Amino acid sequence: GVTRLLLTRIPFFKEIIVSSFSCPSCSWSNTEIQAAGRIQEQGVRYTLAVTSRQDLNREVVKTDCASARIPELDFEVPAFSQKGVLTTIEGIIDRAVAGLEQDQPARRAADAEVASKIDEFIGKLRQLKEVSSPFTFILDDPSGNSFVENPRAPHRDEALLVTHYRRSPQQCALLGLQVDAKPPDAAEDLRDEVLQFNTNCPECNAPASTNMKLVQIPHFKEVIIMATNCDSCGHRTNEVKSGGAIEAQGTRITLRITDPSDMSRDILKSETCSVEIPELEFELGMGALGGKFTTLEGLLKDIRDLVEKNPFTLGDSSTASRTGKLQEFLGKLQDV
Repeated sequence: GVTRLLLTRIPFFKEIIVSSFSCPSCSWSNTEIQAAGRIQEQGVRYTLAVTSRQDLNREVVKTDCASARIPELDFEVPAFSQKGVLTTIEGIIDRAVAGLEQDQPARRAADAEVASKIDEFIGKLRQLKEVSSPFTFILDDPSGNSFVENPRAPHRDEALLVTHYRRSPQQCALLGLQVDAKPPDAAEDLRDEVLQFNTNCPECNAPASTNMKLVQIPHFKEVIIMATNCDSCGHRTNEVKSGGAIEAQGTRITLRITDPSDMSRDILKSETCSVEIPELEFELGMGALGGKFTTLEGLLKDIRDLVEKNPFTLGDSSTASRTGKLQEFLGKLQDV
């Protein structure tokens, strides 16, 4: 047979590798996906309230280490029980039905009672596809590389709840990540020193250098600023990470912008921070744009660039309705 590999990008998500195998002799085919990037710093859990047949058509990226659950049926697809797949919610249900039906003839011969119970459960799974009553679909991935589509992007989806969490030691071991049980050595005082390490440019992949420095924000706390400059293509980027422990309480800061001078206010946005502009019905979720130490105008510019580079607005895969909505949103953002 023939295996085809395609590196593609899921809108508002990340790059993945789709591998497709087909056999001309028996017409058997199979599709798998692999994350093209690294394991994320946090795990992710998607909770979707399925209320219509349109929700069943949402695209789903499910890696092999992700588990899928439907609490109403007490049903779960465990981690590492299936290969990674690019499918829909309906496709995951069909795949579960096909897996349960596979050994039913042998079960009926060995234990008719168990086979009848599984037949009854298969019927319940098939009824979910009719969406006669709402149900909940939960996709939990400790690697952070799974995804459930938001058809209302870039606006917030009320039916979809995205939660990022820190992996437990057991989940790290399951992913093959090394867990250091020994306490770290006392860190040296690096406040007056700029550390530099080699890396590759995220735009052109040429060798570049990243500078890192510990900075004390006045009346706030210590943060780590990382800046990358590429001499080949001129690309520049910076990222901010918190230098201290996680606080006991979260913080919500609401700013009413009434004067152009507000645009020059300094902003420290951590990588776990979300940004909301109620007048535009816009919300930027956790993890997007990473940590930033910039001004309000710089943050709005980064948001505009993020939306402008969206694949929905490019190429022949875009639809007129989605492109129009994104262009209308960009116009409102430019007015701001």
